[in-house]
Amino acid sequence: MILCAGEALIDMLPRKTDQGEMAFAPYPGGAVFNTAIGLGRLGQPTGLFTGLSTDLFGKQLEEALTASNVDGSFAKRADKPTTLAFVTLTDGHASYAFYDENTAGRMLGAGDIPSDLTGIDALFLGGISLAVEPCAEAYEALCLKGGKHLPVMIDPNIRPDFIRDEDRYRARIERMIAAADIVKLSDEDLHWLEGAGDTDQLAAKLLAKGPKIFCMTEGAKGVTAYHAGGKTFVAAEKAKVIDTVGAGDTFNAGFLAGLAEAGCLTKSKIADLSEAALISALTLGAKAAAITVSRAGANPPRRDEIA
Repeated sequence: MILCAGEALIDMLPRKTDQGEMAFAPYPGGAVFNTAIGLGRLGQPTGLFTGLSTDLFGKQLEEALTASNVDGSFAKRADKPTTLAFVTLTDGHASYAFYDENTAGRMLGAGDIPSDLTGIDALFLGGISLAVEPCAEAYEALCLKGGKHLPVMIDPNIRPDFIRDEDRYRARIERMIAAADIVKLSDEDLHWLEGAGDTDQLAAKLLAKGPKIFCMTEGAKGVTAYHAGGKTFVAAEKAKVIDTVGAGDTFNAGFLAGLAEAGCLTKSKIADLSEAALISALTLGAKAAAITVSRAGANPPRRDEIA
């Protein structure tokens, strides 16, 4: 099983009523939640560790997990509100306003992480939950604990406007990158973390911190995977873009599913991954993401939708 750890929230997506008025409709979301849903739909045994509310939105999230065959038993339930993310779309590209104070997801603590990781084959962590306490401390603790013997992939999915203590956040991300086998960042995230400069040089700097594979996504251009043998590029699949909500999260699911399908989702095999296996996993991630951007909201494809 791949255990995903991070936020589950409600995306409030802009819509128009029958009367033409602007409104917001609630959809299950959150970067890590989306990746878990994507993995479940791609046929991978998947669990989600997060903080889930017992409110009506929490029930909506649980129903979505069940519908996509994701095990929600790892989640901690709490009588606190669900995090809400109000989404604004500009030419299909999403920006977010988060309402997160004292929510079930945010108030998760380090003492809540699973004590027994038996049956877990890999960990995926990331999202806005790495930027706020106390939940960020819980996810870091899980990363450092699991990373000793399990393959770990992280995608910080950086939202600069959401970060309150940049120094603390940067230090946490540095520790988690050092413990990870795979790191995924957008090109914008890479420059936010490492500064201006040539992306190849910045990627080499990041790899030197410990990861075996670094995937840099560049939207409609595609994805470049940096590794000990150099770099591997896979172009994005052509798609009619409705919006980009959940695109990167779906890529993560496709990439991990591709590695799992090839029997390569182990620490040793990730460290010595063949070019063919890497291209296959990157391609599955790109194909899955292309389907997601072709429909509204974060709606990852099922395995039979991908050729």
